[in-house]
Amino acid sequence: MTMEDFAALLDESLGVGGSFEGSVITGLIVEVDGDVAVIDVGLKSEGRVPLKEFATAGRTADVKAGDRVDVFIERYEDRNGEVVLSREKAKREEAWTLLEKSFEAQQRVNGVIFGRVKGGFTVDLSGAVAFLPGSQVDIRPVRDITPLLGTPQPFQILKMDRSRGNIVVSRRAVLEETRAEQRSELIENLKEGQILEGVVKNITDYGAFVDLGGVDGLLHVTDIAWKRINHPSEALHIGQTVKVQVIRFNSETQRISLGIKQLDADPWEGVEAKYPVNAKFTGRVTNITDYGAFVELEPGVEGLVHVSEMSWTKKNVHPGKIVSTSQEVEVMVLDVDPQKRRISLGLKQTMNNPWEGFLDRFPQGTIVEGEIKNITEFGLFVGLPGDIDGMVHMSDLDWEKSGEAAIQDFKKGDVVKAKVLDVDIEKERISLGIKQLSEDPFQNAAAAIKKGDVVTCTVTQVTENGLEVAVEGMTGFIRKGELSRERSEQRPERFAVGEKLDAKVTAFEKAARKITLSVKAREVEEEKQAMAEYGSSDSGASLGDILGAAMRKAQQEDK
Repeated sequence: MTMEDFAALLDESLGVGGSFEGSVITGLIVEVDGDVAVIDVGLKSEGRVPLKEFATAGRTADVKAGDRVDVFIERYEDRNGEVVLSREKAKREEAWTLLEKSFEAQQRVNGVIFGRVKGGFTVDLSGAVAFLPGSQVDIRPVRDITPLLGTPQPFQILKMDRSRGNIVVSRRAVLEETRAEQRSELIENLKEGQILEGVVKNITDYGAFVDLGGVDGLLHVTDIAWKRINHPSEALHIGQTVKVQVIRFNSETQRISLGIKQLDADPWEGVEAKYPVNAKFTGRVTNITDYGAFVELEPGVEGLVHVSEMSWTKKNVHPGKIVSTSQEVEVMVLDVDPQKRRISLGLKQTMNNPWEGFLDRFPQGTIVEGEIKNITEFGLFVGLPGDIDGMVHMSDLDWEKSGEAAIQDFKKGDVVKAKVLDVDIEKERISLGIKQLSEDPFQNAAAAIKKGDVVTCTVTQVTENGLEVAVEGMTGFIRKGELSRERSEQRPERFAVGEKLDAKVTAFEKAARKITLSVKAREVEEEKQAMAEYGSSDSGASLGDILGAAMRKAQQEDK
């Protein structure tokens, strides 16, 4: 008997046809032997299938004797006389049939991600293995896929080829479709004031974009918190779940503005009562600019210490040289404007006013000593205790010399003594005098001379308008019209420098430190005296006779 005849007799005795091989039939598990299941498929012999073929992704096999299962008949007998069966191929055949129907109907299919391969991941689709490209895992790149492993979830079949056994699926397509549905529902029900939960999608310099579930909203940096935030990354990170409130919603452009701070109470409410003017508080420096420093009094409430209110003595100094960021400082409230949400603070007001302290130690009239810090066209600046300066005006340098001449006697760095003339606390000014350390020679000389006295003076300068003269160490002036009672004699050129003449004191100009004199007034007075003593012209005596007699008497008195 030939082999072909034997095969024909075997087929006939088994009652099966050649088409049985390669098909799926239902078998009965007769026993579980170790790690294999013995299955009766109604043929003369039984088949053995490893238990691992009954296991699903991430789970162990759960089969027992008496269970009916579908298996794939690979061939009738192997070398041991058993039917070669495969549970995996049976599941794959069944799965492929169902998957093809789903693919044609564009329906989602359920699967489990169970492995990682180059460029993506493997997915178990109820027995059929599919490929999930890395770009199709999620809408956004996923750094860690571990939470997704072993979890049943829906997929969309993108492509399948049964002849090659290739299936490509996408999880992203399912998420985008769901997202579109959620977006439409969210937009339809969205209204201002609504509180939502979202995920931080992106962070920029000016804010953060929050995914509300299919639609993004902008959370501006100024709406993250009531306190100052320089950059959104200080308070948020990508992937963070946040609760936000819809501040504004434009249904036409579908732009959504979000806020987090609006969920908390506004710290500026009742700020006037919390921070009354002239009260002192401790705060933290949050930001430093060219014009001052911002100090946080409480989260969300900041005040500005203007550069002019930072130090009593350090003028024209950058605020960064006085305070530093994050420094704890004591400040005084100077002004509160709740409408503009502004608080003006003072740093120097918490320290002793050096001008008040100076006045307490060195009242007016006290003599002080200091180094000349600077020389200007109008005087000297002298360093004083308390890191402050006093000024000696050029007019207070010398009694005799002019200011321009006297200032030449001083240089920067000289240590000088001066008298305190005035302290103006409000204007932060101290007036000093150097010449006041000695007596005023003008006052001493003027004390010996009074208005109406006739004095002898010396011509020091001849001008068109009159004569400048020296009187007892003082400067005097005789105007041209006062040189003589006779108009013809009122000529300054008649006199020479060094010439002496008598004149009457008519006025003291204390401000200009000058004496005004008159020869004319002296002559008039002498005439009156002569008339009174020697008679009048009405008695028959001539004016010449009267004056001649007066002159002769005067000459005799001089002898």
